[in-house]
Amino acid sequence: MSAKQKKTEKPAEKVVAQNRAASYNYLILEKYEAGMVLVGTEVKALREGKANLREAYAVVRGGDVWLLNCHISQYLPGGPFNHEPLGPRKLLLHKREIWKLAGKTQQKGLTLIPLRIYFRDGIAKCEIALAQGKKNWDRRHAEREKEAKREANEAIYRSRRR
Repeated sequence: MSAKQKKTEKPAEKVVAQNRAASYNYLILEKYEAGMVLVGTEVKALREGKANLREAYAVVRGGDVWLLNCHISQYLPGGPFNHEPLGPRKLLLHKREIWKLAGKTQQKGLTLIPLRIYFRDGIAKCEIALAQGKKNWDRRHAEREKEAKREANEAIYRSRRR
């Protein structure tokens, strides 16, 4: 394989966990890719796909970003060396990004939520987003727009089939 072919190939990504409710509950403003500091049994459990991001969130504390309430199930063969399933996990970002996020999360209504955990070229990554919580009327409005778009696409599809 030549060097040119290697550059054009997309890096291999294996998605482990997704927060599907994030786009429903939050208005996503910016996305960031962060590395994760994990112990061996956490990595092995993630490779088995045993992670849950439903109630997880991230905070900036002491110049570091921490992922809290992310459930990574214990790796059964780990025995006494297993990790804590709901323990805090450090996320790795550039200092400028951390400072930017620290400033923005102190604004009213902005929070950091994880969107997905995945492996890129064998390295665990977490995609976090700066988000603003949606109100109930926002959710209903988004649901109506989604339904209208679906109906329009179905009508277009039916008209083309005739």
